[in-house]
Amino acid sequence: VRKLTSSSNRPREDSWLKSLFVRKVDPRKDAHSNLLAKKETSSLYKLQFHNVKPECLEEYNKICQEMLPKVHEDKHYPCTLVGTWNTWYGEQDQAVHLWRYEGGYPALMEVMSKLRGNQEFADFRKTRSNMLLSRKNQLLLEFSFWNEPVPRPGPNIYELRSYQLRPGTMIEWGNYWARAIRFRQDNDEAVGGFFSQIGQLYMVHHLWAYKDLQSREDTRNSAWHKPGWEELVYYTVPLIQEMESRIMIPLKTSPLQ
Repeated sequence: VRKLTSSSNRPREDSWLKSLFVRKVDPRKDAHSNLLAKKETSSLYKLQFHNVKPECLEEYNKICQEMLPKVHEDKHYPCTLVGTWNTWYGEQDQAVHLWRYEGGYPALMEVMSKLRGNQEFADFRKTRSNMLLSRKNQLLLEFSFWNEPVPRPGPNIYELRSYQLRPGTMIEWGNYWARAIRFRQDNDEAVGGFFSQIGQLYMVHHLWAYKDLQSREDTRNSAWHKPGWEELVYYTVPLIQEMESRIMIPLKTSPLQ
């Protein structure tokens, strides 16, 4: 009798244990890019991370501040420099650039094609390559419920919070943050929110602006006093595999100051 009882209960116990460790992903009939991205625009974003040789950072910043605004201001290139920074806290001797391509992938390909024929830009890239230890980029879309990243006066510091989500949880993340973002608007700190399409996948980036580190601390602490914020944090934390925070200082030519 003991054997029969144990055998009949085991499938139910196994099912219960699996439910603790295996996430149930609701089926859907559309890509999360179509469900989460802004519909009124077709902008594509490129986020670049350049790890610079420590002795070259000053010269790297100088040539970037000379070259990048030329591409940004040239009407023949359907792209906009959203912001350009050096990492202050986080990975050191790192430059971060955020570009917007108005018109999506066709605009990106048009810019790349035109830049291949730009000798000044080719010389810039050659000089820049000698200053770099490594580089990587991602192509991103912006969440429909986040603020549009627009130029702002300074001085500000910027925080780029990057989240590696568990595969299959992007829609769930978006649903929670569509509600959570309203708790983070009091001090105009929300700059932009993005999710990856090419590069490291299931990556989310939130970009925030603060007057200084103390302002950042005060603003973040104030959210915990608002009913509902704690619950949203509680439900989003299990969706995260890894997370990283960078505090960044804008270069003089960055539209986000």
